[in-house]
Amino acid sequence: MDRLKRYREIVQEILMDYHQINQKSGSTTESALCFDEVRDQYLLLLMGWQKDERIKSVMIHIRLQNNKIWIEDDWTEDGVATDLLQKGITREEIVLAFHPPQVRQYTEFALA
Repeated sequence: MDRLKRYREIVQEILMDYHQINQKSGSTTESALCFDEVRDQYLLLLMGWQKDERIKSVMIHIRLQNNKIWIEDDWTEDGVATDLLQKGITREEIVLAFHPPQVRQYTEFALA
C-alpha cells in the first residue's frame, strides 16, 4: 500500500473513532466529519447550542502534505499524535502544525 493511501485510511479511522465517541457521550454538541481526499484535508467539527449561544468549532483538523501528516488543530485530551503513533506512524512523519515553526524543534516530531 502506498504511503498516501495508508495515511488517508489511518486519519479517517481515527476521526471516525472520535466522531463515534462524541455521538455516544450524550454531549449537547453534534459532531460532523469532513473528508476531502482531493485536497487531503480532514476535519472533525463540533456544532450545537449551549443555552442561547451557538457552538461551532473545529475539534481536529489534519492535512496531508509533503509525505507527512500535519496536525493543524487538536482539542482532544490525549492528542491525535498519540493515536497516530499507536497506528504505526513514526514521529518523523507527524508535524504538530499548531505549534509555531520556531517551536517545533523542541517537540519530538517533524519540523515540517
